[in-house]
Amino acid sequence: MSALVAGVMLASSLQAFAAGSESDETAPPPKSKTTTECTDGKVWDKDKKECVKPKESGFNDDQLFQAAREFAYAGQYDNAITVLKLAKDENDPRILNYLGYSNRKAGRMQLGMSYYRKALQHDANYILARSYMGQALLEQGDVQGARIQLVEIRDRGGENTWAYRSLLQSLKGHVVY
Repeated sequence: MSALVAGVMLASSLQAFAAGSESDETAPPPKSKTTTECTDGKVWDKDKKECVKPKESGFNDDQLFQAAREFAYAGQYDNAITVLKLAKDENDPRILNYLGYSNRKAGRMQLGMSYYRKALQHDANYILARSYMGQALLEQGDVQGARIQLVEIRDRGGENTWAYRSLLQSLKGHVVY
C-alpha cells in the first residue's frame, strides 16, 4: 500500500471517527447559527430567523436540548447550563447528561458526576452518559471505572457508536470530550 493511499485511509477514518455516522445520535452536533452568529447566550430561532434569548424563545425541551448541546460542544458551558435549566422535564436523561457534561467541563467535576448518575438512574441504557462518565472517571484517575463504562456501552449495543469510540480513544490516551 502506498503512503498516499494509507494517508487517505487514515484521514478518512479519523473524519468518520470525529463525526460519527449521520444516524449516530451520540455524535457531536453540527454547528448552527446558535454558535456561529448569535452572541450573549442567545439561540437561533428558525421560525423568527433571528437570535433570541432562550428564556423568551418558547422552545420545547427538544429545541432547548439541541441548543444547549451545541453550546456545550462549543465550550460555552454556562450558556448550555442556562438553556438546560429551562427544560420542563428536569428528569430527561439527555438534559441531565448535558448538565453533567457542561458542569464537568466548567470544572465542577462532582456536580457533573451527580448529573451523570441521575441520567443513568432514569435510563441505564443511555450510553452517551456512560461515555462522558467514563471520561470523567479517567480525568479523576479511575481507569478501571472508565473501562467498566466502556464494557457497559458495548454490552448495551453501543459498540458501533461515537460514544463507544470516544471513550475507547480516551482510554488509549487521546483526549476526546
